[in-house]
Amino acid sequence: MKLMNWFKSLNLPNKLTLVRILAIPLFLIFLYISKGIFRFLPLLIFVGAAVTDAVDGFIARRDNLVTDFGKFMDPLADKLLTAAAFIAFVEVGYLSSWIVILIISREFLVSGFRTLAASKGITIAANSWGKIKTVFQMVLIIVILLNHTGYFRFTGALITPLIAITILLTVTSGVTYIYENINVISN
Repeated sequence: MKLMNWFKSLNLPNKLTLVRILAIPLFLIFLYISKGIFRFLPLLIFVGAAVTDAVDGFIARRDNLVTDFGKFMDPLADKLLTAAAFIAFVEVGYLSSWIVILIISREFLVSGFRTLAASKGITIAANSWGKIKTVFQMVLIIVILLNHTGYFRFTGALITPLIAITILLTVTSGVTYIYENINVISN
């Protein structure tokens, strides 16, 4: 009962963030077991969860509902969602493990920088490279999920360059982030 009361007490953006986190197990279950027309379910769940990310941020800023909970949980929910998809893609053979290790390592590194900065009272906003990286990661996941349905067939001619661009943006955004905020680790 306490859990339900706590959930009810959250504002709409924070509820959407929690829904995004709760969608992850459903996404994984349907990715592994879906057959036939139901192979669209992981795609629909992922796209729905990704849309809640844009919606919750918009509502929080528009209605002045930005909270410490949201500042912490929203980026964490994004990382959990994309990491779950990428790790699952390795398991089912859609991506090589080194690609996923690179992507997740960048996320840990940037999160570590943000945590250190926060401990010093510094807030580091996402830069444009990070936002572009996120868009390409989402597009890559969606293209792979479209292939997963069996109704679309994107060949290596599309997927290989998309993977390469995503890797390049992941590395570039991570290096840029560290370079721009190197003062955080000084002292």
